[in-house]
Amino acid sequence: MSARLPLFLRGLRRPPRPPGPPLRLQAPGRASSSGRGGGGGGGEGLLGQRRLQDAQAGNSRGQGSRAPSARDSIVREVIQNSKEVLSLLQEKNPAFKPVLAIIQAGDDNLMQEINQNLAEEAGLNITHICLPPDSSEDEIIDEILKINEDTRVHGLALQISENSFSNKVLNALKPEKDVDGVTDVNLGRLVRGDAHECYVSPVARAVVELLEKSGVNLDGKKVLVIGAHGSLEAALQCLFQRRGSMTMSSQWKTPQLQSKLHEADITVVGSPKPEDIPLSWIQPGTTVLNCSHDFLSGRLGCGSLGVHFNGLIAEDDVSLLAAALRIQNMVSSGRRWLREQQHARWRLHCLKLQPLSPVPSDLEISRAQTPKAVDVLAKEIGLLADEIEVYGRSKAKVRLSLLERLKDQADGKYVLVAGITPTPLGEGKSTVTVGLVQALTAHLNINSFACLRQPSQGPTFGVKGGAAGGGYAQVIPMEEFNLHLTGDIHAITAANNLLAAAIDTRILHENTQTDKALYNRLVPLVNGVREFSSIQLARLKKLGINKTDPSTLTEEEISKFARLNIEPSTITWQRVLDTNDRFLRKMTIGQAHTEKGYSRQAQFDIAVASEIMAVLALTDSLTDMKERLGRMVVASDKNGQPVTAEDLGVTGALTVLMKDAIKPNLMQTLEGTPVFVHAGPFANIAHGNSSVLADKIALKLVGEEGFVVTEAGFGADIGMEKFFNIKCRASGLVPNVVVLVATVRALKMHGGGPSVTAGVPLKKEYTEENIQLVADGCCNLQKQIQIAQLFGVPVVVALNVFKTDSRAEIDLVCELAKRAGAFDAVPCYHWSVGGKGSVDLARAVREAAGQGSRFRFLYDLQLPIVEKIRTIAQAVYGAKDIELSPEAQSKIDRYTQQGFGNLPICMAKTHLSLSHQPDKKGVPRDFILPISDVRASIGAGFIYPLVGTTPAT
Repeated sequence: MSARLPLFLRGLRRPPRPPGPPLRLQAPGRASSSGRGGGGGGGEGLLGQRRLQDAQAGNSRGQGSRAPSARDSIVREVIQNSKEVLSLLQEKNPAFKPVLAIIQAGDDNLMQEINQNLAEEAGLNITHICLPPDSSEDEIIDEILKINEDTRVHGLALQISENSFSNKVLNALKPEKDVDGVTDVNLGRLVRGDAHECYVSPVARAVVELLEKSGVNLDGKKVLVIGAHGSLEAALQCLFQRRGSMTMSSQWKTPQLQSKLHEADITVVGSPKPEDIPLSWIQPGTTVLNCSHDFLSGRLGCGSLGVHFNGLIAEDDVSLLAAALRIQNMVSSGRRWLREQQHARWRLHCLKLQPLSPVPSDLEISRAQTPKAVDVLAKEIGLLADEIEVYGRSKAKVRLSLLERLKDQADGKYVLVAGITPTPLGEGKSTVTVGLVQALTAHLNINSFACLRQPSQGPTFGVKGGAAGGGYAQVIPMEEFNLHLTGDIHAITAANNLLAAAIDTRILHENTQTDKALYNRLVPLVNGVREFSSIQLARLKKLGINKTDPSTLTEEEISKFARLNIEPSTITWQRVLDTNDRFLRKMTIGQAHTEKGYSRQAQFDIAVASEIMAVLALTDSLTDMKERLGRMVVASDKNGQPVTAEDLGVTGALTVLMKDAIKPNLMQTLEGTPVFVHAGPFANIAHGNSSVLADKIALKLVGEEGFVVTEAGFGADIGMEKFFNIKCRASGLVPNVVVLVATVRALKMHGGGPSVTAGVPLKKEYTEENIQLVADGCCNLQKQIQIAQLFGVPVVVALNVFKTDSRAEIDLVCELAKRAGAFDAVPCYHWSVGGKGSVDLARAVREAAGQGSRFRFLYDLQLPIVEKIRTIAQAVYGAKDIELSPEAQSKIDRYTQQGFGNLPICMAKTHLSLSHQPDKKGVPRDFILPISDVRASIGAGFIYPLVGTTPAT
């Protein structure tokens, strides 16, 4: 059995076969007038190992022993068919091999051997779980539940006593793994007529097929099922009735049993016959089938009819064919499992909206809609049960294993939502993103996914507020989205501050201990043995020390290994908190007497400004994240060389803290369409986009004809440029369309309108029609369209309409946008009516995506850092040139010398202007862009210049 299976599963070993010919079973016959005539004789072929050995040795099976039965050919046909189907499946999926798990409570191994032999011949694996014969119901259920959750097992059968077959046990099985057809779900589908959607009892199928293959015409026959119980009785009745038979059921102690036996043309015996029931009750000419050997339990009854009756299809006939049909069910289970692994068109139940006018507050709208249970949403979009981790009712994390399952699935279309240079109020990129996917999926029936950033609690509790969208285009529940979500930001905070603590602790110990003492702490004796850890061996290699035995290091090598010699003034790694607390912006740490006089100035940043957030957003796997975390530079040593998290030996700890945060969070829009909320890096000192992993998973889930819509922070000059030059380089994904969000309000500001301030009522220029201001301000829209065209991606302008916008203003913006080179320009009303208000935008995006993208990067990574900065400043911002401060030039020289010169650039610039001056609206020209400082996020993988007086957080 595969070693990948859990330890509680034990591979079934085939016991040695006794010498002699293979087991042969008789053909079915008809009962004679005496009921004991010369042809029947042998109904006990599987009643014990001794009888099996006798039969294999060639002993006669009774008076008038017949030639090998048609049963053998049926079994061979079933197994051969299963083998061929499995071969076809494995041609496309070479590593696929279905696994049948059998839970056995008892020591009867006869059926175990039969199952093993047939599975081996068909090409399946079997794993066997042996429980004590007296195992309780709960113990059996516990094993069932373990198998249910094991994705490597495709079918489950129970080999337990008849008394253990309670409804609670049977219905603990997952219906999709119930290859014996005993669960209520499978029986219900059979009764309803959906046999192609369920597993039918192999024993019941064996009975019917043996009769039909023996030439018995079942139409109009009276069939009596005696002594069968539960699922077997129900399946037999259903299958006979489907073939036109009239069925009766009876137990052995039923008073009318004799009369029923007299009426029956066919009798199926489901349990051992009591001694006080005379065989003479069975009429001559009746066909009798004996399945009293309980195939499921493997336990034998006494008083088998087979020793008395001619005209008998014996229990071993039924059991062996049933075993073969179980294998056939297993192959069907594997085929269904493979089909589930592939992408399928969504069966999404969208939620209805009933928009009100005037539009209520965002919170009222959110609370008025009842979201679907997140596990229901997950199933609708093709996620498997073991691919989600549910957090409450409305949130779930999605496991990265999905990427492996859908690795051969073609990606959908990739759409970026960016914006013009905004007012301080924002222009509604998140709202447009949500409205667009609601339109695509809820109104055009196109698979689509929104991928959004998780908001920081700083802005949420500040003037800006949350980031769930707004009006009738938002993610729900709004409170869940805007607050803790699933704790990703808290995990980043913990990891960041662990690293910060490690830096200061290391400096303290190096200041207060000898080389020898440090070395003994770093490489302690454990049970008398001193060994390097893998991370320490990596550090030794980095230092050029090719030794693995801690006792062989020289004093110089010990000092080199044990001391990082961090220069405190170069520490760039700060502590973080996801709350705006201005009094922590500058502080002194290390003032307690336990810190032995070591103190320094430090600060707290907002949590989402941590480089760990940027790492989370750009990583594509847990392994990649660990490597990126290890590469993060936190300071320089006294020789000017970078000190990393790997040098501090905390990479593994950081990764463990982030192991759940790496999984994207699944939520939904107001109309029940899916949303990934994952990562929230700043758009100034970081790239301002949601995670690569969320995008990659969503692109697989939507399928080739679907759409993934993600958002870039700030205006197109910042968020979109970084999306293309940083995120797309990291992900390897190619965008198909840019949706550029504009508002009449922002265009009026760029046309010379009065200043816009958060929390202050808008001036009348913004609430009354002013065609001239709009026309003058469209220069900024035209410039942003040109920036998108630098990257070879078609642009669709989405005009986010406010109630104060006039028809003439709306028409003017759309006309000027098209003249500037936009593929299309569409007014959007999603805020007031939901996805219905963005259907025109959705159609335009779909059409633009069909035009094809000629995507290209703006610059070559091999260019010097200065030239990459200059290229962005001139081509994107419209600057005449750049001006480097001495500090910036010094940093550039250092990063180049340290080998970081080939990283992309992440400009930290104001978002309120194309230039470095927030009050310069429209399209500033001929300005010199000042670079005051240059910093590096080596783990995330970019250099970030600080433009003008832009703060670092």
